[in-house]
Amino acid sequence: MLKNLYIENIAVIEKTTIDFTTGLNVLTGETGAGKSIVIDSINAILGNRTSRDLIRNGAESAFVSAEFDELSESASGAFEEFGFQPEEDGSVLIQRELTLSGKGKCRINGRPASVSTLRALGEYLIDIHGQHASYELMSPELHITYIDKLGSLEEELKQYQTVYKEYSRLRAELNKADVDESERARKIDLLRYQVEELEQADFYVGEYEELTDRKQLIENKEKIASSLNSAHEYLNGGEESDGAVQLLQMACDSLSEIADCLPESDEITRRLQNAVYELEDCRDEVLSMFEAADAEAEDPEEIEDRLDLIYTLGKKYGSTIEEMLEFLDKARSELEYLERYDENREELAQKCKEAEKKAAALAGELSEKRKKVSAEFTVAVKKEMTYLDMPNVELVVSQKSCALNSNGCDDIEILISTNPGEVPKPVAKIASGGELSRMMLAIKNVLSDKDQIDTLIFDEVDTGISGSAAQKVGLKLKEVSKTRQVLCVTHLSQIAALADSHFKIKKSVSDGKTYTEVTPLDHDGRRDELARIIGGVEITQATLDYAEEMLHNN
Repeated sequence: MLKNLYIENIAVIEKTTIDFTTGLNVLTGETGAGKSIVIDSINAILGNRTSRDLIRNGAESAFVSAEFDELSESASGAFEEFGFQPEEDGSVLIQRELTLSGKGKCRINGRPASVSTLRALGEYLIDIHGQHASYELMSPELHITYIDKLGSLEEELKQYQTVYKEYSRLRAELNKADVDESERARKIDLLRYQVEELEQADFYVGEYEELTDRKQLIENKEKIASSLNSAHEYLNGGEESDGAVQLLQMACDSLSEIADCLPESDEITRRLQNAVYELEDCRDEVLSMFEAADAEAEDPEEIEDRLDLIYTLGKKYGSTIEEMLEFLDKARSELEYLERYDENREELAQKCKEAEKKAAALAGELSEKRKKVSAEFTVAVKKEMTYLDMPNVELVVSQKSCALNSNGCDDIEILISTNPGEVPKPVAKIASGGELSRMMLAIKNVLSDKDQIDTLIFDEVDTGISGSAAQKVGLKLKEVSKTRQVLCVTHLSQIAALADSHFKIKKSVSDGKTYTEVTPLDHDGRRDELARIIGGVEITQATLDYAEEMLHNN
């Protein structure tokens, strides 16, 4: 669960720390006080996209950190899979820095991480249900995911998608093969020309480097010969002087003459003699190199012509010989394929047909399971919505067959009727904002046992509701918080009164700057905040008494 959240220089929040608890955590405050900033900060920790506008005016950077503990088995496994071990106490610290330059930093337990890693791991930590989430219900293409999740059909769907992906690949390849005869002939002519041109060039890996080395030798032939000749003379000597080999041998001979009277000179004599042998070898090698360099060299024009050919073909087939040879292999394969078109197409069509048949069979099995799950879904969600003060609601899961796609062969849409006698229709045409919020809450409750996410966040789930419905929503959130940590941003006293921990978000202005503070409330603070929510500007004793009664009853 989310244990601690630290926010620094995010919008109007300069610095604040929030210590969340188990159960139901409620955040309240005036409109515009900064409740959404807390959610934005959590979204940043979860790897969601951020904006530079989040950085507090006048600051160069912003920073958010969140500590999680008591991780679920799936969350711990995900962190380990990404190479991040939880601490010994099982906790994980996620940090994210935002900068005006856009070069932010992310860390998990002090180690660098990417934003995409935060996003992948965040799915195991927190599920945020905001106002936008309710509008998922207005996107029919997402409804199928609810059915698959309730029925735990993800593995079957994954198996189908693997087969469907192969079928799509084969179908695309078959369509690509079905070009007209003139286009195929044109392609064959082009490929033959390209293959012939590269085969005649007869390049080999490393040839360019070899040619440039040989070219450099030719260009520096005189310098090389002169240097080698000089080195040989220094080692071997000339007509008028001794070389290093002779001088060293003379030194060795001189020491040998005193070996009987100065035994300790033997070791030096031995070492000098070894040096003589080494110098003789060097002299002979230098002479060989000189003779090779002095020999008749190859034609430099042939090397230039070869390098020009590499350059010319490189502009057409790849910047390196390796890339050109790779192009040649691909061109040969494509040419062979086109020349064997009729045979290949028949084989490809058969494979495509078999893949389609297999995908259709798996999609059919998946469709049958979805029908059974849809019946369970409507009963379970209707029960939840009835509790949430929508007793007359009718739900229908419309399931129509469609062409194979990445989700199978089903076109699924949830239809709803909120009043008796009305025919169920698409959610977008019927439901109000308050009904959408309650419906989404009902669906999340029904699906809650299908995941191991420990923390649920409800951002203004009370939109468009009041009275008894608000009380029921609060009680449902309280029920959910018995098995999961729940964070809820609300404007309703009925929900706030049920909190296990209550935080007030308050905005103030000092020296021309806006500041937002997040304060945990004690009993008296909660009473005063509930009274503010109930009574508005003027808070009477009766309002305070009613707020006290609400706390006492909950």
